[in-house]
Amino acid sequence: MKLAEAQELGKGGEGVIVAVLDSGVDSSHQDLRGATVPGHNTVRDGEADDIDSGPHGTGIATLIAGRGHGSGDGLLGVAPRSKVMSVTPTEDPALLAKGIDWAIEHGAKVINMSFGQYSESDAVRQAIEKAVAADVVLVAAAGNDHKTVAFPAALPGVLAVGSVDRKNKVASFSNYGDTLDVVTYGTAMTVARPNNKYELVHGTSDSAALVSGAAALMRARYPDMSAAEVAERLTGTAVDQGPKGRDDYYGYGQLDVIAALTAPRVAPSATSAAPPTQDEPVAYPPVEKSEGLPPLLFVAVGVLLLVLCLALFMIVRARRKS
Repeated sequence: MKLAEAQELGKGGEGVIVAVLDSGVDSSHQDLRGATVPGHNTVRDGEADDIDSGPHGTGIATLIAGRGHGSGDGLLGVAPRSKVMSVTPTEDPALLAKGIDWAIEHGAKVINMSFGQYSESDAVRQAIEKAVAADVVLVAAAGNDHKTVAFPAALPGVLAVGSVDRKNKVASFSNYGDTLDVVTYGTAMTVARPNNKYELVHGTSDSAALVSGAAALMRARYPDMSAAEVAERLTGTAVDQGPKGRDDYYGYGQLDVIAALTAPRVAPSATSAAPPTQDEPVAYPPVEKSEGLPPLLFVAVGVLLLVLCLALFMIVRARRKS
């Protein structure tokens, strides 16, 4: 993935907060020291602590913003200078919606959702729509059941991420469908676990974390770039795999972080030429200026008037004499 080059281009994701909606994050892990900001537990309606109800969230956080430890030891995430914000839990749709709202309100520029549900929720849909309106990049795992893409990945405005193996082939577990957007590595992944432990795993959850890290690099490199443009570049620069063009198993293709970070930006004005509005000057053909009446014409008219006046004078005079 050429992440060393990507991290240099994307400033390591510096200044970008990635909300990790998951099981919790062990912020004391040796690879996450200094990489977290205060999170939120929607059940207690208070700050999240380091108690991880499951190891999943710590692994996701480290893939995004892991900083390693010592001299070349540990795990370096895709965006090691970004910050992760733990928001829990995710199982209940109402609490999940509250978590999305909280992340928006507390400065998240990217939201990672490495989980899947197969029942749609109005509350979650509305929270997603609010996040889209707030210019947040939304990334979610497609799911590991080899069936249709799960929610919230299937919702509009969310980047649905599937997995490929080390040979760039779709993983046997990866979900598919017309809402799948992009794929990246998701097999034989080394991730962190609480209490300074590590584990080898596979799943679209880990693939989604890589895409969230890439989005953080994008937002650091281009602070003025909208979330919609970030998502469009991540899919538009993906390497086409499988059947030509977009398909239900690879989506738009396989993530290419370098291409997403370096592709030329196209100004909106360059894509379409708007017709002039009423306030804009409209160019008309030049109107030829009149040169006025010729001077000799004035002289002729003057002479004629003089002759008429003299004639009238002579007639009046002749009548008086008679």
